[in-house]
Amino acid sequence: MLRTALAAPPVVAAFLAALLAAPVLAQTAPVGDPAKGREKVQMCQGCHGIEGWRTAFPEVYKVPRLSGQQAAYLVKALQAYKSGERSHPTMRAIAASLSDKDMADLAAYYAQPGTRMAGK
Repeated sequence: MLRTALAAPPVVAAFLAALLAAPVLAQTAPVGDPAKGREKVQMCQGCHGIEGWRTAFPEVYKVPRLSGQQAAYLVKALQAYKSGERSHPTMRAIAASLSDKDMADLAAYYAQPGTRMAGK
C-alpha cells in the first residue's frame, strides 16, 4: 500500500520527464528566422507555390500548401524526408541539402500569418 501511494502514475512520470527535457531540447533546436526563410524558398516554389498543383511523380497527388502550417510540423516533416522516414524522392533530395537552421528558417517563414504562396 505504501509503495502504491509513493509511486508516480505513468502519466505523471512522463510529464516530469518531458518537463525536465524541455530546456535541453530548446537549447539544441535552432530558432527560425522568417526573413532568412524567405531567401530560401526558391526550391519550394516550383511545386508548393502553385495553387492547386498536382504532380505525377512518383504518383498523382495534390501538392500540400506550406503556408499556414505550424513551424514544428514543417521542421519534423523535413527531418523525416532527410532521414528517409518519408520517402518522396524529390523531397528527400531537397531535404538532404538543408541544414537544421535552413529547416527552421523555412518553417518560420511559412508559419507566418498571411504567407499565401512561396516567395510572395
